[in-house]
Amino acid sequence: MGWWQLNADTLARSRFVISPLAETFACLKLLHAGEGAHPGEQEWLRAHLPGYRARLAADPVTARLVRAGLGRDWIADFLTPAPRDGESFPEGIARVRATRPADARAHLRTSLAGPLPAVLDRDDLPERAAVLLEWIWAQAVRPSWGRRRRVLEADVVARTAQVSQGGWASALDSLRPGGTRWLGDNRFQVNAHEYPPREISGAELVFVPVTAQRTGWVSWEERERYAVVYPCTGVLAGVGARAVPEGLGALLGTARAGVLVLLRSPMSTSQLTAVTGQGLGSVGRHLKVLREAGLVERRRAGRSVLYVRTVAGDLLVEAGQGVRNPPRLASGHDDY
Repeated sequence: MGWWQLNADTLARSRFVISPLAETFACLKLLHAGEGAHPGEQEWLRAHLPGYRARLAADPVTARLVRAGLGRDWIADFLTPAPRDGESFPEGIARVRATRPADARAHLRTSLAGPLPAVLDRDDLPERAAVLLEWIWAQAVRPSWGRRRRVLEADVVARTAQVSQGGWASALDSLRPGGTRWLGDNRFQVNAHEYPPREISGAELVFVPVTAQRTGWVSWEERERYAVVYPCTGVLAGVGARAVPEGLGALLGTARAGVLVLLRSPMSTSQLTAVTGQGLGSVGRHLKVLREAGLVERRRAGRSVLYVRTVAGDLLVEAGQGVRNPPRLASGHDDY
């Protein structure tokens, strides 16, 4: 397994960051895989995969760059600069574009674990990567960025609440079950691969959610900044919403049951509105009914009021799903 050594101060200073560039690269990975993890991703792929494949078919050099850069177990470093807090997409993509051609070729050799194909022995690789990511951002991410951002913010609020309630070990264990884990003795497992450990004490450490559900990676800049990118717990609204058990929907109504299903992690009213696609007034009424029934409760995290299922709410959802102990966070994702 790959793990990082870090001291308590480094972990205490770490934070969650939302990155439009990371979200765009996660969408590139989703397009490359061509298979969605849930109906929302499948619908998104139906809309954007034909254009993506046509673009690469017309540009075989960039197509080969994508295959090489994503590699099998290692992503070429220049494609995933460590996100910075508050960084816009243009600022992030400028760092991809500014990569030295020799460094880009070296990173590709690492991701390929072998020699560089002759077609990629050229100086315009960073520019080609930047242009492709700009196309994906403009065509497939920016039109829904407002909603995507609210879903990511909901995840950050829930993770922050988890840190305050259960400590960092609890939060790190749940980022990507089977991939990330607090090992004790200042060791943080970041993936399941057998990579040498890295000492990161004193560096900046950020955790970055993305909406794509079968993705995740780590990145760093020199020894100054490290990032762990992980799939968030929520998915985009619409057909991608969490499935509501038929019996639970019949009992509570599909919309209200959908809110209850989502509240396995703490969320605010505005975040539930973003994730479900329902109106603010409708979500508020559902929460009022669920609270009065003892199925959800309110908690405060800083200035935010969060809602989360009670034990009774958990039992009702579990009964509807026909399982006793469902995981609190999605699992079964592919390794970093």
